Amino acid sequence: MTESRQANAPLPDVPSAERRFVDANGVTLHAVAAGDSADPLVVLLHGFPEFWYEWSEYVGRFVDAGYRVLIPDQRGYNLSDRPDGVRSYRTSALSADVASLVEAEGRETAHVIGHDWGGAIAWDLSLRHPGVVDRLGIVNVPHPTAFERTLRSSPRQLSKSWYAFVFQLPRFPEWALARNDFDALVTSMREPANDGAFDEADFERYRRTWSEPGALTAAINWYRARARHYDEPPRERVAQPTLIVWGENDQALVPELAPTSLEYCEDATLARFPHATHWVVHEHPDRVSAVLLDHLEG
Repeated sequence: MTESRQANAPLPDVPSAERRFVDANGVTLHAVAAGDSADPLVVLLHGFPEFWYEWSEYVGRFVDAGYRVLIPDQRGYNLSDRPDGVRSYRTSALSADVASLVEAEGRETAHVIGHDWGGAIAWDLSLRHPGVVDRLGIVNVPHPTAFERTLRSSPRQLSKSWYAFVFQLPRFPEWALARNDFDALVTSMREPANDGAFDEADFERYRRTWSEPGALTAAINWYRARARHYDEPPRERVAQPTLIVWGENDQALVPELAPTSLEYCEDATLARFPHATHWVVHEHPDRVSAVLLDHLEG
């Protein structure tokens, strides 16, 4: 049972914070919620290889600004269900999970913000279920069409994406990432990040989630499904007001992907963080939350 697994991180230090298990799109998703249920809803989506805890420092800031916050462990992660099979993790199913979560909150729309794979799901949600998204916030992940075109034309981006190709192999990625107490995953986060982005308590919490049965396979299956079972969304252009936050020293993405992504949005703004990395959410929580809140307030 999902509910029987032990929590791997404490709730944010916000009086209204609570854990919820929500039946959404055929799976049970664990989520952390906080704030007045009558306030505008903001959904925060984590990336690989994190879980809801990525956004823990943002909860109080958003609640204090007058928002209801919902942060799910996305399908396959932490305390949420891990269905079998690669196809279960196709992008369209993952964005449908988020649409179902918004509906379960009794809402027709929500502001949606995502980092890394969470940003990819936020892009897909805005293209596949545009009526669900009010305002869109993206952190260090490109619009899907911008990424596909850059991957085909940029040898530098192709070389930066090497790990996604390795992830297509059976079993080997799980073995390699789990070796030496998940040293490869810790290194991929700690080494490129600026000082202070993570501490050992953070990595202990992440190690606990990664060590759960089936956790690495589920997370890697997001990459496998993207290559094997991707179904294009019905549109390319994003209509919702969009903010793209970009740490320009991203180890996995070339910086030109950020302005290129703007070309696929009707109304978009780019907030550059020149000295930040892919882990800008952790490096600059004050500044990132400020620009995101400014964007939500219109």
